Amino acid sequence: MVPTGITPFQTKLTSPLTKKEINVLQINLGKRCNLACNHCHVEASPKRTEELSLATCLELIELIYKFPEIKIVDLTGGAPEMNFGFKPLVEAAKGAGKEVIIRTNLTIYFVEGFGDLPEFFAQNQIRIVASLPCYLADNVDKMRGNGVFDDSIKALQWLNQVGYGKNPNLILDLVYNPQLPNSENFSLTPEQTNLELAYKMFLREHFDIVFNNLFTITNLPIGRTKLHLERKQLYSSYVQFLELQFNPDTVENLMCLNQLSVDYLGNIYDCDFNQMMNLPAKDHRGNNLKIRKLLDAGSLDIINQVQTADYCYGCTAGCGSSCGGALV
Repeated sequence: MVPTGITPFQTKLTSPLTKKEINVLQINLGKRCNLACNHCHVEASPKRTEELSLATCLELIELIYKFPEIKIVDLTGGAPEMNFGFKPLVEAAKGAGKEVIIRTNLTIYFVEGFGDLPEFFAQNQIRIVASLPCYLADNVDKMRGNGVFDDSIKALQWLNQVGYGKNPNLILDLVYNPQLPNSENFSLTPEQTNLELAYKMFLREHFDIVFNNLFTITNLPIGRTKLHLERKQLYSSYVQFLELQFNPDTVENLMCLNQLSVDYLGNIYDCDFNQMMNLPAKDHRGNNLKIRKLLDAGSLDIINQVQTADYCYGCTAGCGSSCGGALV
């Protein structure tokens, strides 16, 4: 339901969002995670047990090999590394010649049984997109838990040691998320290029850490962010703020246009945010999609219109926001 006073997102557009050729397959392997960050739109935690099944994993591997137009396999979670099927999917995607992205929380490397990950990533030339929502310890620990900043720094130093951020084949990107608002003094993410420079200067000077790119991502009003906003009675006013910042120039670069998002049950969505809000992608007849339907159709191009909701204003506010950072 659209909050009171909010323009339905689809009426803001000059025309409906239609899919382009699909070249990104983003897979959410499950909700199991060693952290429980207060802004997590997945609502992942160590207590969650939902994860990929063997049957769904095998269907995903079939999908990866069947469609050469998929150029990027983007693995997320939870902590994707903790969920069933992680390494088989990496190996399948690399075997099929795809670029593999892993969205990591960094601290997982210090959990028993996961200490081989930095070397595994390097051996497979996986692109790392690592969450570091600020370069200041207090801000990170407030969002993600006590001690997370220190572990994240140690993990980044470890990744540098195995060549990430230095070897051109070992790309290390960081992700900035703003603090959750506690009043109606809302703001968008800082300008990405300047913030990236600030991150690089601070991390190099204080910790001798180097990385490639910084992505700024807006906190969308879903998951734990939505729960926080509702507790503070800020949900409607935050969505109104995002609507006021709507930038039509971002629309043609939205990640939902060329991406499929798959959950641990094999359901298909236009993006990870729709996945978390249980807003499935639809075929031309309005039917929900699963992996098997794509395989049986022999095509990824059976979705016409992208499903939208009020939280889409988060992706189109200001310079825009996506899993790859700003859009304009």
